[in-house]
Amino acid sequence: MPELVFFCGTMDCGKSTLALQIEHNRSARGLQGMIFTRNDRAGEGKLSSRLGLVTDAEEVGDGQDLYAYLVDHLSRGGRADYVIADEAQFLAPQQIDQLARAVDDLGIDVYAFGITTDFRTKLFPGSQRLVELADRVEVLQVEALCWCGARATHNARTVGGEMVVEGAQVVVGDVNGSADEVGYEVLCRRHHRRRMTAATARAATLSPDVLPVSSD
Repeated sequence: MPELVFFCGTMDCGKSTLALQIEHNRSARGLQGMIFTRNDRAGEGKLSSRLGLVTDAEEVGDGQDLYAYLVDHLSRGGRADYVIADEAQFLAPQQIDQLARAVDDLGIDVYAFGITTDFRTKLFPGSQRLVELADRVEVLQVEALCWCGARATHNARTVGGEMVVEGAQVVVGDVNGSADEVGYEVLCRRHHRRRMTAATARAATLSPDVLPVSSD
């Protein structure tokens, strides 16, 4: 039976790499897929991995009906044996509903990839809807690590190495943000609570002051 599967984890856990691997494996067997993405680090209409792999994809727009897009593609003689939706956390809940409908009504497997929570530890609406609707939710087992060596469980937004906890939910950036650029870093819960990034930890070790400890 066709399925809607949600592969999730923190940043740096290999979601996009797995998406590209699934695409490679199926296309090598003569299957043809449709790849959707939104706000990829490599730019519009791209699915990329931090390992350097990249392929073309369909950039999803605001309010776009993904079910209608697939129906139109099929009615024009195109094939879609499966769908890959990367950066699925950025999709609107109704677009997740449309992907679920593609599974049920069109008999197409849909593989969605995304992070569950934002830099404030709040669920992305698209990820929340996937958890509610998916036939399977697969937490990826490649562990991202906090700067301290513990398992990373939270995504942090940084500006110049300093963690920020206010701002729009979606701001495109990448890991290792520098200067005044928006960047992202994965942290364990303890250091996310303390707002201690790798940069602030390094600064603390060079300071004559005592390492800061949160009271909460």
